[in-house]
Parts: sequence; structure tokens; C-alpha cells
Amino acid sequence: MNVPAGDAPLQSRSDFRELFHDLYEPLQSHFSSGNARVTPGVTGAFYPERDAQLEGFSRLLWGVAPLAAGGYSFDDWDRFRTGLVNGCTPEHAEYWGTAGDYDQQHVEMAAIGVALALIPDELWTPLAVDERRRVASWLGQINDAELHDCNWLFFRVLTNVGLRAVGATHDWDRVEDDLERLDSYALTDGWYADGTDDAIGPRDHYTAWEMHVNGLLYSALTDEAGGYGETFRDRARRFATEYLHWFDDTGRALPYGRSLTYRFAQASFWGALAFAGVTPASLDWGEIRGLWARNVRWWVSQPIFTDGGALSIGYRYPNLKMAEIYNSPSGPYWALKAALPLALSSDHPFWRATEQRRPDTNATVVQPAANHIICRDESMGHQYSLTTGQRGIASGLSTEREKYNKFAYSTAFGVSVESRQLGLSGAGHDSTLVLSRDGRHFRMREDVTEQSVSTDAAYARWTPFDDVAVDTWLIPTLPWHVRVHRVETTESFVGAEGGFAIDRTGGEDGDRYTDETDDATAVARYPAGTSVVADLTGTRDASVVFQDSNVNLMHQRTVVPTLTGELDAGESWLATGVIATPDSEIKVPLQSRPAVSFEEGRFTVTDTEGKRVY
Repeated sequence: MNVPAGDAPLQSRSDFRELFHDLYEPLQSHFSSGNARVTPGVTGAFYPERDAQLEGFSRLLWGVAPLAAGGYSFDDWDRFRTGLVNGCTPEHAEYWGTAGDYDQQHVEMAAIGVALALIPDELWTPLAVDERRRVASWLGQINDAELHDCNWLFFRVLTNVGLRAVGATHDWDRVEDDLERLDSYALTDGWYADGTDDAIGPRDHYTAWEMHVNGLLYSALTDEAGGYGETFRDRARRFATEYLHWFDDTGRALPYGRSLTYRFAQASFWGALAFAGVTPASLDWGEIRGLWARNVRWWVSQPIFTDGGALSIGYRYPNLKMAEIYNSPSGPYWALKAALPLALSSDHPFWRATEQRRPDTNATVVQPAANHIICRDESMGHQYSLTTGQRGIASGLSTEREKYNKFAYSTAFGVSVESRQLGLSGAGHDSTLVLSRDGRHFRMREDVTEQSVSTDAAYARWTPFDDVAVDTWLIPTLPWHVRVHRVETTESFVGAEGGFAIDRTGGEDGDRYTDETDDATAVARYPAGTSVVADLTGTRDASVVFQDSNVNLMHQRTVVPTLTGELDAGESWLATGVIATPDSEIKVPLQSRPAVSFEEGRFTVTDTEGKRVY
């Protein structure tokens, strides 16, 4: 994988075209003999290996189809046409199989449908009549299947968009039904719940890279006047002013929610705006291009590639501990949805515009539909979100709790998942409160039963055990944030609460780091910055805990400033102050901190200047 050096950064349309072609090149040697399957690795997902190999074929189309649509000379279309026909031929050894209800094949049909609509002269027109029939028949299975009631419905929409574009048999009545259902997921401010129950449908990057990108693809590829096409455009305009707050000035996005191994799919929303010709009133083309380009640029400068140049499973580095059960070796290539602007000509306003920095925003931005308060602390150089967590997230898919239900998510410090190591080192307790009966097995926030977000606080009630209820208030008091917890239990528990996890690289040199644990305050200072957690009532012990390796999404070796204490049966109140900076040159104001006072079951929070904020 040839990424431009730091003195020659990705800037022009030509630079990005070469990048996305370079992302494809390492996969050439992983095609099967019949070209219908691609296997870049040996790990497995929960679905059959055949489906994972189909995934490897189809997800590459998210990148190479826009390249070809934009006039890039791509030499491998014979390979893709051969693979497409063989994969759709029941008698062939590499047949992709019968796609039943809820099967993974339906996910991968969408990329093929979009490619048919974008580049029919490469993927459809050269096929013989019988070959076209087989392709249409295999794709048409999606119209007879039940799909998960969520973003999956868009896969049927886009598959039929492609079939209709090439004049093949399709089911537009089914598309209309799905569009109506998808539209019912809409919330306020351009957000979607990923499912019809707005109380529990996840709100995360899927709102951007699935709901909005697919809606904009539908709108652009059907050229529909009015109807759902215009609805999707209007909703995307509103969402753009929300989603920009999920990105910091370097291009990093909040590491929140599932499927984070899709990485620069985070940029795909900004690219889809350009592809569909949608300009939000508050953003110009230079700002949209900047949001897209910085995210792609940041990602390809990270160690996310295997030795052979393929995208790895993981986040900022290869890491199976953070993976979901559906992450196959080909799964990360969903990132290629970011390639959509490459379908545009060089004279499109997106490419003519000079890349601009992200627009200035308020220090705190409340997003009620997503249950977040975004905090942009310029004094500490730190951007993060305070969140109520999400209802319906308990055990579910692996690592879901950690990716949805912690208290804070940082673009710089990331978030950590649990591991099999007992005790706090494997508890994934950064940016959350965990409880344990035995001090060895801990549970974090799950089973959220109530939640609300206001300009003052993010509140949630949650039940980590059947006999435990916790009320948590997260209050931004920049440069700190305050956490207040009311814990109701029928027996005693061990409680531990962590600040932001920080990269401990340099910790082997005693002159380059300090861990301080004075006055119920834990401070971890490393070359990667400073992370602090303070007990604002002074009742808990402070320590710096070494986490198990490779549990943090951003860094392989991390420590967590931590508060621990016993919680007696009955009602307990806890108050915590948290501050962090990813800049080792910035001095954290430890002596100037917020305060919390309690009186008759109520509490008051004052900021560092003594002003009451809650």
C-alpha cells in the first residue's frame, strides 16, 4: 500500500484517485481462480466463509466503480465481469449461493446494484444475454426475502435501483414499501434511529454511512423529482450541521458505535453530499471537501494495513479484540464508500473548491436526537462527547456496551473494550463506572431505562445488576466535565471509575512520565498527554491502572487514572471530575476544578469560577 509521504500529502483529485486505486491493488492476489471470491485474511465471521468471500468481491466495487465512473482507466473489469457471472451461476464452483431470509448475501448485493447503475458499460453491457439473466436472477432473490428491519432495507432499494438502471427485472413496489419503512426511522435534526422503535434504534455513524449515504445514492441514481429523493436530500442538509461536530480539526471522528473497523466510511457522508449535489446552507464546498479529505488522509496515515497492504480488522491499528462477530477479513472494505466523489468530474464544485478548515462551533453542542453533548475544549486541545448511552444495548453483539454506553468518547483517547483478564486491567473501565461483587468481575453501564439530554446535562438511569439502579448525570464544565452518580443497591459492591485512557508509550523511561495519586486524584502524564480523574467528595482511593494490551481502539498500551471504593447497601452518591489533554505541552489546571455539593437528595455543580451550572 503506497501512501504519499508527509511532504507530499493527499490534496488533488488525482492524488485521491491514485490512493483508492492503490487500496485495491493488494487485493488482486487474493482473488479466487474464478474471480468470484476474495480472501484477504484467514480469520472468520459468524456467517459462512462463502459469504465473507463474496464480501471481498462486492465491497471492492464501492471503490473501483466510482473511479471508473469518473473516467479513471481501470484494467481489471474482465476480472470483475467474470467473477460476477460465476458468482451468479448455480452450476459454478464459486456460486454465491441461495440467499434466504436475513442472509449476509443481501448486504453485498447493494454494492453490485450501485455499480450496475454507475458503470453499466463495464459491468453489464459486455455480458451475454444468458449471463445477464443469471446476474439479475441472483440479485432478484432479495425481493423474495425477509430483511432485518433496519438499514438493511436500503440494500434492497439499491439493488433494485441497479436492476432498473440496466433494464432488468426488478420490484419497484417492494422498493416503495421499503422507502416508506426507512422514512419512518427519521428523528429530528436529520438523525435516524436504525430501526422503527425510536427509543432503542441505535444512533451512530450508521446514520451517516448507511441511512444518509444510501438515501443520497437513491436520490442521485434515480434522479427522482420530489418524493423520497427530495426528502433524503433535505434531511441530509440538516444532518450535515450535526455530523460535522463528530470530527475534530485533524479529521479524526468520534469512535462511537458499532462497525468502527469500517474506518474512513466516516468520510462517506461528505462525499455523498457532493455526489448528489447537496449543499447545506451552513457549509460551502471547500468545507465539505475539507471534512472528507482530512478524515481519509488521517486514516491512511495510521498503521491500519497488514504486511501485504490489505486493510486490517481493527480501528487505529490491527485489533481483533474490538471486532464484532460479523467482521470478516473483507469487512473493512466498507470504507471504500468514501470514494464517491471520485465519480465526479474535475470541474465539479467539490474539486474546484479550495479545501477549508472545519467551521468554528460552540464549545458545547447538544444533540438530543443522538443523546450526545459534544464538547470541543480548545484550551486542552481535546474533543469528546458526553452521552447517555443507548437503550436496548446490553450484551448483544460483542463489545456493543463499550462502544455505546460509556460516559465519554474522545477523538484523541478513543475508548477501550473489555478483555478476558480479570480485575480492572481487563474491565474496560475508562470513561465509565463499573461495579463488582467480588472485585474481579465488573459490569459497566448497560440496560439504560431512562435518558435525556439538555443544555446542562446528559442523564441516564441504568441497571448493571437486577438489584442495582444507577442514576448518572454528565455535566460539561469545560475544561472539566463532572459526573454525578446516585447508586441504589441491596448489598455492598466494589465501584471503580476511570478517566480517559492514555497511551503509555514512553512509560519505560521514568523521566518521560509521572503517575500521581494524591488527594483522591489520579493523574497520568505521558508523552501522549495528561489524563486526570478526581473524586470531588474525597471519599475514594486514587490509582493509575495498567490496562490489558490491545483493548483501546486508538493505542495498544494504555493506562487509566482510576477511583475505587466500597459502596454500601442502600443509597450512595458519587461525584467525579475529569479532564484530559492529548498535548503534553499543555498544563492541566489541577488546582482549579469544579465542585459538587449535596443536600437532601439533591446536588449542585459549580464550575471552576464558582458559577452554578447545574
